[in-house]
Amino acid sequence: MSVRRLDEAFIHLGLGASAVPQPTFTGMEWYEGYIARHGDDGAEGRLVSQHSFSEDWPAWEMHPRGSEVVICTAGTMVLTQEFPDGTRRETTLGAGEYAINPPGVWHIADIADHATAIFITAGEGTEHRPR
Repeated sequence: MSVRRLDEAFIHLGLGASAVPQPTFTGMEWYEGYIARHGDDGAEGRLVSQHSFSEDWPAWEMHPRGSEVVICTAGTMVLTQEFPDGTRRETTLGAGEYAINPPGVWHIADIADHATAIFITAGEGTEHRPR
């Protein structure tokens, strides 16, 4: 067994309760390779990733085929969710707290200083839109 850093090498949770370490994250283009590697798992596949932020997210995102768990591990982040009926909910997450983005709910985060979070994402069909 080798030790890896979650902020550098994510994990795919796949069919049959598998856990597959991923290649080093290189930026947004990395996701295309991820889809090629694990797209056959469909909506049941989950990506476990960790990201640190010092600025507000530049775009909204939405996962249409499954929930996403957001676990704040350091700092503070304000998660805004926009539901299909247009209502918005803001939730402040501190270290050790989590929120769930339901399928089809647009979400974005604002960062006052610095925050780190772990994401467990059903990413199939993920969409983005400008802030």
